[in-house]
This record gives sequence, structure tokens and C-alpha cells, in this order.
Amino acid sequence: MAYKVLSPETVTIGKEVQIGEGAVIYPNNRILGRTVIGAGAVLYPNNIVEDARIGAGASVTASVVRGAEVGEGAEVGPFAHLRAGAQIGARCRIGDFVEVKNAVIGAGSKVSHLAYVGDAAVGKNCNIGCGAVFCNYDGTRKARSTVGDNCFIGSNVNLVAPVNIGAGSYIAAATTVTEDVPPASFIIGRARQQSHARLAEKYARRGGAGTGGEG
Repeated sequence: MAYKVLSPETVTIGKEVQIGEGAVIYPNNRILGRTVIGAGAVLYPNNIVEDARIGAGASVTASVVRGAEVGEGAEVGPFAHLRAGAQIGARCRIGDFVEVKNAVIGAGSKVSHLAYVGDAAVGKNCNIGCGAVFCNYDGTRKARSTVGDNCFIGSNVNLVAPVNIGAGSYIAAATTVTEDVPPASFIIGRARQQSHARLAEKYARRGGAGTGGEG
């Protein structure tokens, strides 16, 4: 056999699935539809892969990949969700609790955890931080966003589509971007932190923070 299935009794492989030489299929995988698994790819346990393409040498762990493409040498999961139209470039990292829909992620880019990338084109060698959201839907219509090569999108950033981020730009954490960003820009948009004395008597009556008072 050109590929290896480690626990055949727990693995489902559809009739139209193609699996390349040297691929390894771990237990509890469902591979359905017209899926193509590239040479040397590894499906670690607990994936659902349907009508997808997994590139040579790529790995997927405990994730759902439907109607999506994963490039050569890319790493996906655990607990990622690649929906229809997701195209993950070569050597990308798509981490835990990341959802990608109808979006292209350029080669070498990382979306490591807790992010949503929808209706977008992300360039090469970008970093999409934890909690970043591509806000693609305004309640009536969906719009697209683009992020150029070599961009850093900080944690908890909101990109409100339609918006374009120029190559080489850095978006600071917790920034909401609603206007196009020129290349090589630093963008920060958040309320200025302020410090005020606490109202001691008020908090004393309520039990005080951290002392078992009202939650």
C-alpha cells in the first residue's frame, strides 16, 4: 500500500478519495467526497476532511476541512475549521480555534489561534494575532478585506470590511480598522488608558473587589 492507515476500523475513506504515496492516516478520520491527500501528508486523529485538497507534506490535526485547500508543508489544527473557499498557502500555520472562510492565506503566514478570517486575501509571511476578526458582514451584505505581504495584525484587532492593509504594515493590538492603510504604516486606534482613584467608601459598602462582594 502506497499510504498507511494506522487504525482502519476507525477510519472512513470515500470511494472518490485520492491519497498520495507516503501519506499517514491516524485513527478516527473521515475522508469524504473528492478529497485529494498529497504525498507524505499526515492526518492526525479526529479530522473530518471533505471535498478538500491537502498538499504534500502538510499535516492536519483534529480539524474540519470542507471545500478548502491546504498548501504543501502547512500545519492545521487542532480544532481549526476551514470552510468552503479557504485556500491555505504553503508552510502556513493555522492553529487552534481558527476559522477561515472564502479567504486566501499567503505562503508562510500564521494564524495561530482564536481568529476569524472571512472573505479576505492575506499576503505572504503575515502574522494574524489571537482574537483578530475580519468583520465581513454588516447585516446586509458581505465585503472583502485585503492584507498585503509581511503585515503584523495584533491581538484583538477588528478589520471592518471593505478595507485594505498595505504591505509591511503593523496594526497594534485592540485596534479597529475602518479605513484603508497605506503600505509600511503603524496603526493604533484605541481609547487612551486613564487612571483614577477608587471611591473607597463605595467599594467598602459593596464588599470590595476580590473580597467576596457582589459579582
